[in-house]
Amino acid sequence: MSSLPSETRRSPSARSLQKGQATRAAILDAALALASNMGLEGLSIGALAEVTGMSKSGVFAHFGSREELQISVIREYHAKFEEEVFFPAIREPRGLPRLVALFENWIKRVAVEIDSGCIYISGAVEFDDRPGPVRDALADMVLAWHRALSRAIELAVEVRDLMPDTDPGQMLFEVHGLILALHHDARFLRSPGAVERARIGFARTVSHYAMPGATERVSLAPLHSPAAPVAKAGR
Repeated sequence: MSSLPSETRRSPSARSLQKGQATRAAILDAALALASNMGLEGLSIGALAEVTGMSKSGVFAHFGSREELQISVIREYHAKFEEEVFFPAIREPRGLPRLVALFENWIKRVAVEIDSGCIYISGAVEFDDRPGPVRDALADMVLAWHRALSRAIELAVEVRDLMPDTDPGQMLFEVHGLILALHHDARFLRSPGAVERARIGFARTVSHYAMPGATERVSLAPLHSPAAPVAKAGR
């Protein structure tokens, strides 16, 4: 058996493949940063070549077309979203602990993206009336996330954290609406306290659907806004 290190034993083709994968990953990171600030429509082979210091032909060799580049960025964004939001949350017990973790992880990511932008949201604006592979890829990723949230709501019903007549679709709509409002108010209007208001809205939504005593298992935001204290009786 050869005693040479594995790096030495690798064939030129294997090293070339590894280098190619590393280069593609670096291009994708740059493309994701570019798309977060400029939108998917701001992506082009030329713009990416300029940002990465590569030639247009070098970038083109990894993606082949602008459309393929956009789809790859959507998939990369979704993979990072899952790593930060979904996978940590599913380690929590089924029911409200998991549902609350999903929302809290989501809201933390949105808070970070206030200065850059959410590709799910900006992409929906760019491609809502433009059928094609890019729109399909974006919609597929968003719907996959919706299915995960809906399943978390269903499990919360099954473990009796939420009332049996809870409509998962309706609750999902309300929760998603809070995120959209947060993104709009925090990023576009620069409204102070938007993150806290989203947490308060989620707490009210959960309290509306929760079984008696179920919310004692989780930590929810106070049900009044810190920006607008509850008035004292008699005033």
